[in-house]
Amino acid sequence: MNAVRLCSAAECDFTEALCWYANRDKDVARQFESEFDTALSSIAESPTAFPSFDERHRYMQMRRFPFVIVFREIHESIVVIAVAHTARSSGFWHDR
Repeated sequence: MNAVRLCSAAECDFTEALCWYANRDKDVARQFESEFDTALSSIAESPTAFPSFDERHRYMQMRRFPFVIVFREIHESIVVIAVAHTARSSGFWHDR
């Protein structure tokens, strides 16, 4: 299994989304966090199983929430570049 880490910008993306859900419904926030953790585990187990976004990045669509997790492999680890809401412009994270 590969090591997965979030870049600081992706950590902010996740925290903002989690806070948004927590301000509306704490149970839904817990579900979001749980699904996110499960997604990271799936990415760690088999990163190449997910579709390519471009020549360097892959992504995973969360099942119950309108977010994609954008990541890339760097050496022996996986770095999450963005936790992007599907309604947000798809290229906002390209400079990360």
